[in-house]
Amino acid sequence: MTTKAIFNWSGGKDSALALYKCLSDPKIEISSLLTSVNREVERISMHGVRMSLLEEQVRCLGLPLSILSLPNEVSMDTYDALMHETLKKHVNSGVTHSVFGDIFLEDLKKYREDRLKQAGLKGLFPLWKMDTSELIYEFLDRGFKTIVVAIDGSKLDKSFAGRVLDKDFLKDLPPNVDPCGENGEFHTFVYEGPIFKETVHFEKGEVVAKKYALSKESDEKVTYYFQDLAPLKNV
Repeated sequence: MTTKAIFNWSGGKDSALALYKCLSDPKIEISSLLTSVNREVERISMHGVRMSLLEEQVRCLGLPLSILSLPNEVSMDTYDALMHETLKKHVNSGVTHSVFGDIFLEDLKKYREDRLKQAGLKGLFPLWKMDTSELIYEFLDRGFKTIVVAIDGSKLDKSFAGRVLDKDFLKDLPPNVDPCGENGEFHTFVYEGPIFKETVHFEKGEVVAKKYALSKESDEKVTYYFQDLAPLKNV
């Protein structure tokens, strides 16, 4: 029996490897990729990648795209309500599962499973509890290529933004940074690999610094660095 699932797609390396594993499993049917997008700036939430580049990436993957459109400032209650509404639409089309690329964050996994249960779905976590050092080398060895598009400035230097994630990049990471960035140290954009029908072509723009409050209760802020990318047409 085939499991019909939506895939929570961030555009980054963990998503790509998890999707690879799903597409390699004949028992799983991926109906669409679901991505959260900030509708005011038209960029992927957290990663900051332009929606136009996301659309080009998904075209190269050859899968349908489903967008969760979010306002610039969104509370968790509003986010949960919008996500629930989106998930119910997929349930009504016969979807039974939702796939994530999470690796070891227990609280996040529980949060996802609780919300999925409310919508009548179950979670699939193809990378769960795998060793992140082994995963990142599996990612590279399978021929995936990815560029770093977002950096938590409290954990990594700005110079890491815009670098291709390769073995030299991994050697340069501080010992306290997870090689998959599972603690939010960095985010990536995948542009080539075994699940792509063709390479996603892009050009690099400027690196933009943005400050975010750590919490509503604190004035303390952290700086994030975003490498802007723009799609290249007619390459």
